Amino acid sequence: MSPAGPDWFACDHALVGAPADGVVADRVVLSVEDGRLAVVEADSERFDEVAATGTHLRGVTLPGLVNAHSHAFHRALRGRTHGAGGAGDEPGSFWTWREVMYGVAGRLDPDGYHALARGVFGEMVLAGITCVGEFHYLHHDVDGRPHADANAMGEAVLAAAAEAGIRITLLDTLYLTAGVGDTLERPGLSPVQQRFSDGSVPSWLARLADLSSRVDGVAARVGAALHSVRAVPAAVAGEAVAGVAEVLGDRSVLHAHVSEQPAEVAACVEAHGGSPVVLLDRAGALAQRFTAVHGVWLDDGDIGLLGSTGSTVCACPTTERDLADGVVPAMALRDAGADLALGSDQHVVIDLLEEARAVEADLRLVTQQRGLLSPASLIAAATTGGARSLGWPDAGRIEVGALADLCVVGLDSVRLAGVSRRDVLAGIVHAGTAADITHTIVGGRTVVADGQHTGFDVAEALRTSIAAVHLDAGHTEQGARGR
Repeated sequence: MSPAGPDWFACDHALVGAPADGVVADRVVLSVEDGRLAVVEADSERFDEVAATGTHLRGVTLPGLVNAHSHAFHRALRGRTHGAGGAGDEPGSFWTWREVMYGVAGRLDPDGYHALARGVFGEMVLAGITCVGEFHYLHHDVDGRPHADANAMGEAVLAAAAEAGIRITLLDTLYLTAGVGDTLERPGLSPVQQRFSDGSVPSWLARLADLSSRVDGVAARVGAALHSVRAVPAAVAGEAVAGVAEVLGDRSVLHAHVSEQPAEVAACVEAHGGSPVVLLDRAGALAQRFTAVHGVWLDDGDIGLLGSTGSTVCACPTTERDLADGVVPAMALRDAGADLALGSDQHVVIDLLEEARAVEADLRLVTQQRGLLSPASLIAAATTGGARSLGWPDAGRIEVGALADLCVVGLDSVRLAGVSRRDVLAGIVHAGTAADITHTIVGGRTVVADGQHTGFDVAEALRTSIAAVHLDAGHTEQGARGR
């Protein structure tokens, strides 16, 4: 192989091998064949030649970041609900925020969703994210009836990811009831929640099978999710878990919102005599393929179950603090054997470096201790942890044979200027932001170069698509107070 052309990269510094090991090598040469890394050479004698004839990546090259939990349509809420419950002048909670979110969910059609998701995924690749897990439950038309193509909304999301240049695991989500204790006969769904429901587990599995048949597994894959113990009755949860394995295979991934709010946990204990984690364990969900999203209100038994089954917990700290949810017990989960991934969830910001930093910073506030999770372990959560969670075990690391998904953190901004070579990972995690990402490479293809998306104007795509949702301040206030 001649070290020239777009398939060769010269990295001033790169995090090679398992990110958790924290090995940052210098003068690293990479080559790509068929979307995978074919050469990884540290202190390479051909560095100068490749830098001159290939692509020179200045700064620190990391494995592509993985956003394990996204709701793309929530991006339309940014800046509109953060003051309180949505009105901006009175106290609020997760539950008042949810009513405002439902206002957006009630207005999107496939074209509008495609446009919005394309902008959101474009923002992600600008932030160094090369793979996203889209927790997808906005399935049907505004009246709750299926579109002529029952997977029209899912197809819109998949097409948006392809156009933005990001890998995706579309986590098609089962949503049947409004609250803990509701039944299929009396689901209690509001008009907008009718859009989320397939009515039964078999109907959901049939649509899931159809959707899965449409992807090739190269840049897009289909996984499954149980929305929550509120939305999936205990009586059918086991059927759903078994059905996913039958439809998607034993290696498929399964996610669920778990213990985000104390009210959810209390209702579950009262109705079923156990926590959401216990309920999901009874249904056979907990396993290495399972990811519990949020996992804020866990007791010691829950943490032990998640750890002993090798499950993953996806923390979304910028959302959890914005919605006043609480703090994920990340250190206890790690010590119990659970893996950690990161997500941007409602996209109050799209910045996986901020999510990583917030995991440690939030723990410092509640424990009054510092340095509980190392910078390398936090970067691992943002890379290999997320890749495992989304069913891409060959992503999230820089080594021969891995997917050629990379991002580059520049070191010349005012945030990182002067950071020492020895402490560069600590500097990136504790001071870097998405604005420091200069390049994003997916499967060897440069999607972001010098901080700009190579395909389209992401800011304009977001402005246009969000304006089309017609989310004005008056509607936001009414939605928040109507709860």
